[in-house]
Amino acid sequence: MPLPIIPIAGASLAAIALARALRRSLRPVRIDQRGEDALDDIDEGLGVARVAARAQTNASGRFRRTIRFGPDGAGVEIDVGWLARLRIRRVGGDA
Repeated sequence: MPLPIIPIAGASLAAIALARALRRSLRPVRIDQRGEDALDDIDEGLGVARVAARAQTNASGRFRRTIRFGPDGAGVEIDVGWLARLRIRRVGGDA
């Protein structure tokens, strides 16, 4: 059975173009040590808190795992942490 070269080549070119466009759109970010420390202090799991006095909801989460490959014990540690805030306020109008 012959290999369908045209669809494979088209998909490859599209993937390369997408990767180049993504790389061009990335910008350098500022690393804030206070934010790094806050992310390091998050407990593992998911947490949500509603603060009525401030009319906002805060959420945080952390996922830490170590994945090892092969018998020599080499591997990688995955540490994902996030903080979020949702605040909805009414502005203007007849409030």
